[in-house]
Amino acid sequence: MTSGAHGPVHALGPEWRPGPDGLLFRRGARVIVVDDADRILLLRGHDADQPERTWWFTVGGGIDEGESDVAAAVREVREETGLNLRVEDLVGPVFTRSAIFDFFARTCRQDEVFFLARVGGEVSVTTSGWTEVERRFVDDVRWWDLDDLAQVPEEVFPHGLATLARGLLAGWDGRTRHLGLASSVARYPVDEAPLP
Repeated sequence: MTSGAHGPVHALGPEWRPGPDGLLFRRGARVIVVDDADRILLLRGHDADQPERTWWFTVGGGIDEGESDVAAAVREVREETGLNLRVEDLVGPVFTRSAIFDFFARTCRQDEVFFLARVGGEVSVTTSGWTEVERRFVDDVRWWDLDDLAQVPEEVFPHGLATLARGLLAGWDGRTRHLGLASSVARYPVDEAPLP
C-alpha cells in the first residue's frame, strides 16, 4: 500500500514508523486475559507472505500517538475481543519485551508492555472490531488451558507464556519483569532472558 508524504508505504498501518535502526517500529500494549477457569485468551495468526507459519499470541496491538499504555491495552482488548475492560481491571505492567519479526514482507521491531486482566462469568468474544490487517492474518481466537498451551506445536508469543502465566495466577508481586529481546529473524541476534 502506498500513501501520501506523511502516511505509511506498507500494509501495516500508520503507527509503524522507521526506527533508528531502519526497522519499522512501534510500541505495543498486550494483555494476558485470564478467565475464571485460569484459561488464557489467545489469537492465532499467520503471515500473509508465509501462510504456512502460524503462531498464537496475546491480545493487543499498537499504542497510538499520545495514548497511554493502559488506555491502549483496554482499547485493543475491546477491538480484538469485544470485551469491555476498564483501566482499573488491568494489573501491571507485569512484563516488557522487545520483539523483532518479519511480517507482510517487512522486518519489524516492537517494544511491548504486558498487562494481566481477569474476566469472570459468561464471556462472549466477538471479532467485529478487527482492523483490515487483523482480518487478513488472524485465523482463530480461543481460550487455552495452560497445560494444553504448554504442549501446542505452533509458536506461542511471548515465549514460555504458559509458564509465565502460571507465575501470575496466584497474584502479581508488583515487579515488572523484562523478558529480553525475542527475534524470529535469523539476521538479528536473540538475547531472550530466562523465564522467571
